[in-house]
Amino acid sequence: MAPASQPPVIPVSQQGAAVGVTPQQATFWVLAGKAQDAFNLALAQKRPWAEVADRTQMAKPESFSEAVTRARKNWFYFRINYSLIMTGVVALSLVLHPGSLFFLAALLAGWTYLYLVRTEPLVAFGRTFSEREVLTGMSLFTVIMIFMTNVGSILITALMIGAAVCFAHGAYRVPDDLFLDEQETTGGFLSFLSSGTVPQVMSHV
Repeated sequence: MAPASQPPVIPVSQQGAAVGVTPQQATFWVLAGKAQDAFNLALAQKRPWAEVADRTQMAKPESFSEAVTRARKNWFYFRINYSLIMTGVVALSLVLHPGSLFFLAALLAGWTYLYLVRTEPLVAFGRTFSEREVLTGMSLFTVIMIFMTNVGSILITALMIGAAVCFAHGAYRVPDDLFLDEQETTGGFLSFLSSGTVPQVMSHV
């Protein structure tokens, strides 16, 4: 009996060229995946909102130093909740200023085109720009445009309001009933930046 024929083997490109993925797009999706994992991990550490709003644990601090001590302890315990509160304040500020929201959406569209849609080298004024030059130029353009318009002041004001709200809660919330392991004081939304994978990925850009 003749042996069964084996199915043909389809070669797979290790660089992603077979599926049309550029190194910049691959880098973006790797970082996006790591950010998503860090975000999910951070949300898993979120404290119940009923515990945040427990009025029985509210008391006026006797001194400013006690207020600072309380705020520090509450920050480590409620840091995910406080981060969500500050994010909500920033989002509300942008919704109340649709012009700034549109401007940020336009910047996001520019970044999306450069790193998700574009597949060819960027050519302008008869010159081909390297990926490092594109990244540096777009970063500088973003920073300059944000702080040359009222978007920067809106974001800074929203962050200050959010920080003030979180500090006020932390100063009045008595932390005596809160227990936090030492290893829990690390991590958060940006914990993925501490991974050694990111520099290795970025080196390919």
